[in-house]
Amino acid sequence: MSSITESSSSYDNLEKMSIRELLEGIHNEDKKVLPAVGKTIPQIEQLVAEIVPRVKKGGRLFYIGAGTSGRLGILDASEIPPTYGVGYDLVIGIIAGGDQAIRKAVESAEDDENLSWQDLQKFNINSLDTVVGIAASGRTPFVIGAVKNARANGILTACITANPESELARNVDIPIEAVVGPEFVTGSTRMKSGTAQKLILNMITTTMMIQLGKVKGNKMINMQLTNQKLVERGTRMIMEELHYPEPKARRLLLLHGSVQKVLAEAGEKNQE
Repeated sequence: MSSITESSSSYDNLEKMSIRELLEGIHNEDKKVLPAVGKTIPQIEQLVAEIVPRVKKGGRLFYIGAGTSGRLGILDASEIPPTYGVGYDLVIGIIAGGDQAIRKAVESAEDDENLSWQDLQKFNINSLDTVVGIAASGRTPFVIGAVKNARANGILTACITANPESELARNVDIPIEAVVGPEFVTGSTRMKSGTAQKLILNMITTTMMIQLGKVKGNKMINMQLTNQKLVERGTRMIMEELHYPEPKARRLLLLHGSVQKVLAEAGEKNQE
């Protein structure tokens, strides 16, 4: 099957367009992303429903990709600990070529189907874990090798891709295919495909964290207090929940380190 992500743009002679024409063209293409992501919700739901019980038993979520896809996985993984107060070993992003590839492309790293499984084995990956392969094209050997090996070892696998019926999708338990169409600049999957991937990654981990009890009402009660803004936000949460004055709320937050712990202690006192 021909690759949609590599098919020619619906626009031509881009170099002759004005800045306004270019921006409007990109924007019009971006409008196609949300409907495409919306169609994948049943598959995302299935994946999160499978991940949560595994995580509760000690499992982890691995993202694995190359280039833009790998960087987006690492971005999502790196934001979960400060946002939800979990360890850096719960959601793990792996990129072809290693950490140096986050900033600079590593030549041919994505073409080796065996390297990815070696990378996963460094984490003592096991049957409680989940591996999500990210590749816009759906044919990146590094990513396909990861999910093939993981699946063969009884590990739950999924993928996020922008091409239908790809080799990657055929080798996972839960394929998530956000078909956004040709890119504005032919083959530049950092654009619509990358946007779709980012949205889906947000959906997976946000839903997962809520299901794991890291949100109360609509607030991040377990966030790390890494700056003054977050201390102030946490203080307001405690004031709203427990009706404490600001000095007391701030003192308890800094003492216990998270809104969740303050609320838990208050709940225990009320039961006494």
